[in-house]
Amino acid sequence: MRYLNVALNVPLNQTFTYKDVEASAKNPESSFPEDPFGFRVEVRFGNRKLTGFVTEVYDQLPESCTVSEDKIRHALRYMDKEPLLTHELYELALFMSKYYIAPIGECVNIMIPSGKRESEYSTLPLEEDESAFSKKNVELSEEQKAAVEGIISSSTDQTSFHYLYGMTGSGKTEVFLTAAEKVLSQGKGVIYLVPEIGLTPQVMEAVINRFGNTAAILHSELTPSQKLNQWHRILSKEARVVIGARSAVFAPVPDLGLIIIDEEHDSSYKSGSSPRYHARQLAMIRSKRNKIPLVMGSATPSLEAYNSMLQGQIKKHVLTRRLAGGAVPQIKCINLSQIQNDGSCISPKLREEIESSLKEKKQTILFLNRRGFNHFFRCADCGYEMKCKNCSVSMTYHKSENRLRCHYCGYSVSPPTQCPQCGSMDIGYSGFGTEYIEAEVKAKFPNARVIRIDTDSISHKGELQEKIDAFRKGEYDILLGTQMVAKGLNFPNLKLVGVILADTTLHLPDFRSSERTFSLITQVAGRAGRFFPDGKVLIQTYSPETDAIKFSVSGNTDGFYKRELELRKLLNFPPYTRLLRLVFRSKNKNAATQAAISAGNIIKKYAGASVEVLGPAECPLETVNQNHRYQILLRGKNIKDLQSLAERLVWGYKCPKEVYIETDTDPQSLL
Repeated sequence: MRYLNVALNVPLNQTFTYKDVEASAKNPESSFPEDPFGFRVEVRFGNRKLTGFVTEVYDQLPESCTVSEDKIRHALRYMDKEPLLTHELYELALFMSKYYIAPIGECVNIMIPSGKRESEYSTLPLEEDESAFSKKNVELSEEQKAAVEGIISSSTDQTSFHYLYGMTGSGKTEVFLTAAEKVLSQGKGVIYLVPEIGLTPQVMEAVINRFGNTAAILHSELTPSQKLNQWHRILSKEARVVIGARSAVFAPVPDLGLIIIDEEHDSSYKSGSSPRYHARQLAMIRSKRNKIPLVMGSATPSLEAYNSMLQGQIKKHVLTRRLAGGAVPQIKCINLSQIQNDGSCISPKLREEIESSLKEKKQTILFLNRRGFNHFFRCADCGYEMKCKNCSVSMTYHKSENRLRCHYCGYSVSPPTQCPQCGSMDIGYSGFGTEYIEAEVKAKFPNARVIRIDTDSISHKGELQEKIDAFRKGEYDILLGTQMVAKGLNFPNLKLVGVILADTTLHLPDFRSSERTFSLITQVAGRAGRFFPDGKVLIQTYSPETDAIKFSVSGNTDGFYKRELELRKLLNFPPYTRLLRLVFRSKNKNAATQAAISAGNIIKKYAGASVEVLGPAECPLETVNQNHRYQILLRGKNIKDLQSLAERLVWGYKCPKEVYIETDTDPQSLL
């Protein structure tokens, strides 16, 4: 009799013991796998049938089993002809469970496609004869050659993290592809991560054109059965280069030789649901354990990555010039405080440049960041902004209670009737709405062909790509876009980029808001003038003197990072400390509040001097999907101290049934 430990996707942090599948005429013992590890099995769990993964196999009842043998059920059947879970991935799941404080079954389940059977799927549209792909010779610059050589020649007996740091359009993709090509020639496989498949079509095309049918693509639009088909192609070594978004970090590539993370700074590499893993963290773990290079790249690295480069933990390779003939665009700031506000969101200067661009038959992108729309206090005379005295983040105006509130520590004040700094009575709250902007653009430029790309304007599968392609082909003159258009897109005829209001992300009550604003402006500015020298970027703002805007306008990336690191150190925020966030949510506001208060009391009782407990306080987005949300932040130098406290709470505290606790280790957003 064999006993199987099975990981099930249930909210309990344990595996469950079952007897092996019973032999029958329909299911003879000879058809059972010799080693069931990694196979999917169907089991009864209570009165439900669930599918789980075999994680251990025993000849005798394991000592860890707390149930008597007569109560142990048989597994019902094996689901596959070969295992889907590798030993390496199971070790990674164990790390995730401990690090992100998530059930082991949940961690295993998020890795593997849930398809019942394979489905034929071809996602590789070949433009040309496939045999021509490998013969293409691209002449690399000296900087690119040095970067490739540095990555490939990394010693295999030590941790090997690399960073391609260079302006937009400086040829990072070609370095990634050349390094991948060299790794493939050694008989090894490659994982190539991009922020979102739908927003990086050019990178996908480049990978497919270079590697043809040896490429596999994993993304959210595939059905579970199509994903299963790709999974088998990877396991069988039919596919050797895997390109995909965040979850492609789990690809079961045999003989893995290289991991690439394009646009490393992008927040979409962090999962928004449990387990809240960061693909960069897991890529680092796989790189260390396999003793292979990990190469990341961005024009605007995350502050953590930049700091690691300064410390020498990540090797930096710099690319300094644009390779397609374009020059760095001319960036100008428009101070909205000095312009008579007639209710318009387009300043006279921006209007003049749009008209000029239209006359030249060139294209314009107007960038609006919808997510950042909230009300922040501001003095129109001296530019003073109200920040929390405890946390140094912007306070948010709550109209319903007429209070300014900090969403980290809960501190609140009545809105001042005059500016606390200069005494001016000319104070207020700022913000623009998207539909209003679209209507104004169409009214001011009636002959221009205008297209909008945001989550509300995309209604069917493939529509995003259709709109991007139509703009690239010149079918539209003006593109209105949100963050969707800031990433990796290449438009040969794009001359002008206008940022409608740079302040929106700047005033979010989040310590990363300045970093995000700088990154967003730099990235969206990088779309302009890639193929000709007179690209222009206009940034409209009420806060031209803030670091994020001042440094992005001057193109001084290193200056911004230096200043931001000084501030983070002063305020005791990452990368100088670690954070762990606990969110208590419930349809019942009182239940969420009381659970957060009770949990806070428990945590404070056990927290030593090494852990600072912030809150409980309302989350900045207090209600999401009719759920009321309260948060506690744990802050300290050592992540293990924070994790052990959170573990004690999550696995040991009986929360009211109507309250759910979310755990987020190293949170990217505190909204």
